[in-house]
Amino acid sequence: MKILSMICSLAAGLLVLSSCSKGKNDFYYKADVLPVSIKGYNGGNSPLELKMDTFRFEYSANAPFDQTLGYSFTGQQDKVNLLITEKETGKLVMEKVFKRDSGPVKINFLYLDGQAGDMPERPVAEEGKIKVKYMFRPTLTQYKEPVDIALVKYYLTPKVFEEITRLKNVKPNEMSETVSLSTFSTTGQQYNGQPTAVLFRAYIYKAGTNEFYTTGTDYSWNATLSTAPLPPASSASAKVYIFSESAAGNSIRFIKNLEL
Repeated sequence: MKILSMICSLAAGLLVLSSCSKGKNDFYYKADVLPVSIKGYNGGNSPLELKMDTFRFEYSANAPFDQTLGYSFTGQQDKVNLLITEKETGKLVMEKVFKRDSGPVKINFLYLDGQAGDMPERPVAEEGKIKVKYMFRPTLTQYKEPVDIALVKYYLTPKVFEEITRLKNVKPNEMSETVSLSTFSTTGQQYNGQPTAVLFRAYIYKAGTNEFYTTGTDYSWNATLSTAPLPPASSASAKVYIFSESAAGNSIRFIKNLEL
């Protein structure tokens, strides 16, 4: 038995299998191939290690993964074990057994806080609407209280902002509800009769207030550069973002860890 290396697509992979035989075409005709697709996000601080028979593969910490494998059964072998563990601790994350006749296998999971859970689902798209849901990961400030995520228009010329809508009581490291708003243009706009460009921004407040959550921390908030991830304002979309903190000096910034 042997494991084939990662392939970009299943269709292409099956062609590769036929050319990787032990002797001309006998491998292709005698071995049953099990396609296994593994997709998700490792939100832990330890890499994850996949073991499937003699094959091993590593999924980086705080990063998405997307892999398709072709496992070949040979001889009398009827099943194979798949194990996913934390590489540094050996903690078991997932264990599955696949049989020769299991058919194509798809595994999707989100690993966070030591638990494997379901990957979040994108909101249903709707014409003329922007729909967004978030998972906020305060990795620098270690902020533990709920926050509000306000979506705003920032008018550059007078340097003021106007709130459109907000997600309330978003708990750190948990998926939020979906927020929805209408698309809008960021060019050719006016504020109090004065032409101005408009920025689409997502501000994070202490829950139930208009006080930035960074107040009282070592980090400050920049009106134009401190923003949670957002899609373009002028196009309809439905997105899920997992994002975490970074900084430029003492000014808070954010990293988009995963976009769905």
